[in-house]
Amino acid sequence: MLVFKAVIFDWDGTLADTRYVIVKSFQEALSEAGCSVGDEFIERRIGIGERNLFREILRDRDISFDNAMLDRLVEKKKATQLGMIAKVSLLDGAVELLDSLRGKVKIALATISSRKVIDRLLPAKNLRGYFDIVITTDDVHQPKPNPEIFLKSAKKLEVSSEECVVVEDSIFGVKAARNAGMKCIAVATGAYSMEELKKEGASLVVASLTDGERILDFILS
Repeated sequence: MLVFKAVIFDWDGTLADTRYVIVKSFQEALSEAGCSVGDEFIERRIGIGERNLFREILRDRDISFDNAMLDRLVEKKKATQLGMIAKVSLLDGAVELLDSLRGKVKIALATISSRKVIDRLLPAKNLRGYFDIVITTDDVHQPKPNPEIFLKSAKKLEVSSEECVVVEDSIFGVKAARNAGMKCIAVATGAYSMEELKKEGASLVVASLTDGERILDFILS
């Protein structure tokens, strides 16, 4: 029987409820560009990377842009997000699950959030000590569903893809895990339903991290 040696966690929507903060920070940046878009447009695309999401929004609204404009939007979004750290909360079951896994498997955090944001959030939420490694968008060239972030995590943890299980909340994350040759536990705490996550081929789908018994049974047994 295959034994998993590492668990790779996503951050936004998986361990932490960041939806309001992320949407608000995107909207603040877009307002300076004279652009308006519905919150759901952003929510359904969290995870594809800041620059890619800004590109999609601007193209959808037929607004011309260049790399300099994208740089300004990304920096404005980060600045707004950093100012709202206090509004980020951990999702129910997150700490309990991390406690149950610590010492039994290697644990990684792999997120398309920026290093600057994550370096503020982890100590603020008392989570820094749980992760053997932390990979952010600053460490990769391609966002999810490209598997780069998960493959890099496995390499740094010195385990094979087959020995990793990913915990994700988005269809992009599930696809990235599959593309990396890894199993994926999907939690329906983000913008996607259990049915949508199942359709993408998640190995296990749960309503939330409070279903710790099923999650631990999948990973450890």
